[in-house]
Amino acid sequence: MVRLNRIYTRTGDDGTTGLTTGPRRLKSDLRVEAYGTVDETNACIGLARLQAVTEDADLGTMLGRISNDLFDLGADLSTPDTGETLAFEPLRIVQAQVDRLEAEIDQLNASLAPLRSFVLPGGTPAAAHLHLARTVSRRAERLMVALAQSEGETVSPPALKYVNRLSDFLFVASRYLNAKAGGDVLWVPGQTR
Repeated sequence: MVRLNRIYTRTGDDGTTGLTTGPRRLKSDLRVEAYGTVDETNACIGLARLQAVTEDADLGTMLGRISNDLFDLGADLSTPDTGETLAFEPLRIVQAQVDRLEAEIDQLNASLAPLRSFVLPGGTPAAAHLHLARTVSRRAERLMVALAQSEGETVSPPALKYVNRLSDFLFVASRYLNAKAGGDVLWVPGQTR
């Protein structure tokens, strides 16, 4: 259980932060950037969820589960797998979380018409926030891929799958809400020439 008695510790005043396993890394370190961007994604989802619960309660519930998953993902990334035995069982993203996300994508997508154009960010307030969360989650994914390719670093395959499916979920969820409100905002090539 997490217990925070003090919010500031002054240990990061030198530009470093501690990983779950103890080692300190620069706050600009790729691993810290990756889990920081996951946290940023979660904040964007929080904004989307505020709007979504009034537009669709079931989607609000799904976003609540995802928000919790993103804390799991942050814990996973902040506990690098070095192959060493730890004194605790590290929290990791598991395939069941990916499977649930895929099932929810399929559930939301089942009622949507096939796309005939690219979708512009917008529509309902919740859909617009979901598009923002989608783009931030894509940045988190790019950082996680770069981290996984870095020498001496690991990122678990389920974590990479999860963040990839997350952006798909957020896209489909935005389309789902916009469909309920009259439809997507579609790109019209060359419209403003």
